[in-house]
Amino acid sequence: MSESIGIIDVWTQYLSPTPPEKRSAQAENVFKRYGKLDWYHNGTNVAQMLEDMDRSGVAIACISGEPHHVREAVRAHPTRFIGEYHADPTDIMAAVRGLQEHVEKYGFKVLRIEPFLWRKPPTDAAYYPLYAKCIELDVAFQTQVGNTGPLFPSETGRPTYIDQVALDFPELRIICGHIGWPWTEEMIAIAWKHANVVIDTSAHAPRHYPPAFVNFLKTFGQDKVCFATDYPLLGFDRVAKEIDEHLGLTPEVKRKFLRENARRILKLQ
Repeated sequence: MSESIGIIDVWTQYLSPTPPEKRSAQAENVFKRYGKLDWYHNGTNVAQMLEDMDRSGVAIACISGEPHHVREAVRAHPTRFIGEYHADPTDIMAAVRGLQEHVEKYGFKVLRIEPFLWRKPPTDAAYYPLYAKCIELDVAFQTQVGNTGPLFPSETGRPTYIDQVALDFPELRIICGHIGWPWTEEMIAIAWKHANVVIDTSAHAPRHYPPAFVNFLKTFGQDKVCFATDYPLLGFDRVAKEIDEHLGLTPEVKRKFLRENARRILKLQ
C-alpha cells in the first residue's frame, strides 16, 4: 500500500563530496554508525536517490545541504524535490536575506536549522529574525530535536525549547525532526499542546520507535507525525518495509503519516 500513496519524505540530506582535508571526526561519527561513511566522503548521487525513491514509492523528498547543490537538484527535478534552506545564523541578516532569496527566487519551502552546529538552543535570539521571516514568507521551519548523532552536545536538541518558540511564534509551522529521542514523551506533549508543531521520524527505524510514540502516531497524534528517513542514513526501502511489518497502522492513519500531514504542514497543492 505504501507505494500507492505517493509518500512525502520531509527530511533528507543532499551531501556534497567531502575531500580529506575537510573531513571531521564530529561529522563522520554519525555516518559511521549508520554504515554510510562513503556517502559523507563521496556525496549524493541524485540519479541513485531518485531510483531509490521510485523503488519505495516516495513521490517527493525535502532536501537540505549546500545551497547551490540543492538549487540544482530542485531545478532539475521540481516535481520530486522540495528545497530547504539550511541557515547559518552566525551572520543573522545574511541568513535572513538568504532565506528570502531561496524562497522567492528558487521556490524553497522550508527553513532548516540544526542548532547543535551553532551551540545555541532554538530559543536563542539569533534565530528569531529567521522565524519571523518564515511567517512573512509563509514557509515552514524544521529543526533537529533530540540526541545529536554528530559529536556535538545534545543539549540544544531538548524539546522543551520548542515549547517556548511555539508560544512566541504561534503562526510558525514547526517540524521537529528525529522524534525527539531520548526525550520522545516530552516531544509528544509539546506537539499535542501546540497546533503549529508536528514531529518527523527522520533517522529512526520504525521497528525501534518507542511504544509511546507508536501509540501517539496511531491515536491522538495521528495528525501530528510526518514520514521522514534522513536519507541516506536510512534507506527509503528499509523504512517503508518496517512501517508495513512493525507498526500495524490503519489505512487512514498510514495515509496521514506517509503523505497528508506533510502536505498540510508544507502547504502543498
